[in-house]
Amino acid sequence: MFSNLNKLSIIGLILVLLISDAKTIHSGLLSFALWGDLPYAKNNDGYKTDDKINRLLASMNSAELAFTVFDGDIKDGSSLCTDNELGESSIALFNRVKAPTVYVLGDNEWTDCHRISNGGFNSLERLTYLRKIMFANDDSFGSNKMRLHRQGLLGGMYSENTRWDYGNIVFVGLNVPGSNNNKVTDQECISIKSVRTLNDCEADNAEYIARNAANIEFLHESFQRAKDQKAIGLVVIIQADLGFDLPETEAINESNQPDFDGYQTFKQALVAETSDFNGQVLLAHGDTHYYKVDKPLIDQAHLLKNFTRVETFGSPNLHWVKVTVDRSNPNVFVFEPVIVAGN
Repeated sequence: MFSNLNKLSIIGLILVLLISDAKTIHSGLLSFALWGDLPYAKNNDGYKTDDKINRLLASMNSAELAFTVFDGDIKDGSSLCTDNELGESSIALFNRVKAPTVYVLGDNEWTDCHRISNGGFNSLERLTYLRKIMFANDDSFGSNKMRLHRQGLLGGMYSENTRWDYGNIVFVGLNVPGSNNNKVTDQECISIKSVRTLNDCEADNAEYIARNAANIEFLHESFQRAKDQKAIGLVVIIQADLGFDLPETEAINESNQPDFDGYQTFKQALVAETSDFNGQVLLAHGDTHYYKVDKPLIDQAHLLKNFTRVETFGSPNLHWVKVTVDRSNPNVFVFEPVIVAGN
């Protein structure tokens, strides 16, 4: 039988634990991981040895994460776009992550597959295959799953566009890949390094127009959902670098040049939606493999104060980014680059 003193000590301990839990709940802290642009065969990421991949996965699996998001490029841009490379191997990798894991498409797994070094596939056929294999149900990957909302019918067009809510934040993953969003100019259509024909390029450009419109529509719906729910933030995850890092000069904005003009209407929509939203907006992407956090929109004279960009690591640097949502922080999103020892 406990003495009165022991009883008081136990009650005091319980109160401390309850207060601590209440503070945690009130602060709204939750963390998620961002990673992508790996594994690359040309850099021996998990091919000749699994050490780098194993260390990366162990690092994420040891953290308390609500979920992870892979922001595209499940292989390098000069390896084969085979069914196994794009489907089975990727699913096996994502399911080794303990937390629910969301996959966002990149250019190396479809828009660039016309290259001879990639096997000379038809890019749109590869996109169709990925939709059927990778987005066939409403669940995420990972050993633990979470339910997702798809824009299109399961396994069909735009099923890769995904939305979910977590901790008063709306998250949306969109198929906005590198290689200029699959918009092809006449000058770059035919190449000795590609099997692409003029008809293929016309089909690619038609695909770009339709998907870009679907992306903007889903982006608008996601912002409206965030407004309706009075969300404190919205996170957009894509693969492509939209040209934020090109130097701007007084005479010309380089991000409007032909290599990046496939992103202009999407970027304009993102600016418009962010400007009309009271919460914080985070854009996460991969593509160029350099970790950075900044505020690149719109320009020096017209800063979007509630917009932040984070770019994730990529091969050969197999690390990840931890993002913590802190309701007590006016910026909402707090970033920590997690450098994996040995990688």
